[in-house]
Amino acid sequence: MEMIQQMQSINQIKLTSLIIAKDEEQNITRCIESQLACVDEIIVLIDDTTADRTEEIVRTFPQVRYEKVTWEGFSKTKQQGLSLASNNWIFWIDADEAVTKPLNDELLHFKKSIPKFIAYSFPRRAFFLGKWIKHSGWYPGRVTRLFRKDKIQFSGNDVHEYLLVNEEVGMFINDIDHFTDPSIEHYFTKFNSYTSLAAKELFKREKSFKKTDVLLRPLFIFLKMYIFRLGFLDGFHGFLLAVFSSHYVFTKYAKLWELYQQKEK
Repeated sequence: MEMIQQMQSINQIKLTSLIIAKDEEQNITRCIESQLACVDEIIVLIDDTTADRTEEIVRTFPQVRYEKVTWEGFSKTKQQGLSLASNNWIFWIDADEAVTKPLNDELLHFKKSIPKFIAYSFPRRAFFLGKWIKHSGWYPGRVTRLFRKDKIQFSGNDVHEYLLVNEEVGMFINDIDHFTDPSIEHYFTKFNSYTSLAAKELFKREKSFKKTDVLLRPLFIFLKMYIFRLGFLDGFHGFLLAVFSSHYVFTKYAKLWELYQQKEK
């Protein structure tokens, strides 16, 4: 066993980064550049409906392998990306995220180690309307992003997909930076699409609609984020985030109600 471990430590772990991008010209350069020193392969899947300069920018990085793909939902598209990866260890990162310098160093150290887990989570800090959010239930907001592709798959969710891990997950210390919403307009551009996908997901799971879903759930979300998760310490940004999040929940369940109304016609 000791000899095997020594051989593993000599054969450094190789990482493949997986990114999905659609109209990400404002973010993709930062995302790619933040990883160049710590990953061995970068795969970018570009939605073929992308209308901005994302593909043009990605082409300027010779280290990046990219393909234009027909959108099949978050999970299926990411699963397609896994099939292209040359390495078994996958680092999933979104186009509007970036590896911090401390995390870069931590990943380099990991590559020389003998992993104890098949998946690892990271703290993630969000840059919302020009401010780093430190409370509101958003930080540390751990996300599982590093994993062995031979052991783990993506969930089938249409939105807010996640990794299906049946074992204990290891933890990194340093942050992934998430440049989530540079403007209110950007937030609500995503808002309509995401609430529709979330409502369809609930409908597919045959989640019943109750009036309390639109009366009490939004209020609970606001109180949880702004009061119990100390969102008020994030100032007016924390207030906006709690209001927007409660509106997200209200709209998601209102759209679920609409789907049931359409089914009855």
